[in-house]
Amino acid sequence: MTAKRNRRKQTQSLQQRLTAFAENARERARSLPPGNERDMLLRLAKQNEVTSNLTDWLSAPVYPRRGQ
Repeated sequence: MTAKRNRRKQTQSLQQRLTAFAENARERARSLPPGNERDMLLRLAKQNEVTSNLTDWLSAPVYPRRGQ
């Protein structure tokens, strides 16, 4: 028996979703006292920002090298 996949149309791009998650995580971290939970939220926010930047970099147009 195969499991049915949960499919839905995304209304925002991956980059927008990653940025929104990072902003939300930073907001929640601001309201917490220093500790493990706050550190985890800040780490997740940073990871999502880096992933967003990588996605942007990977989707950029490729330019041919000079001299080729």
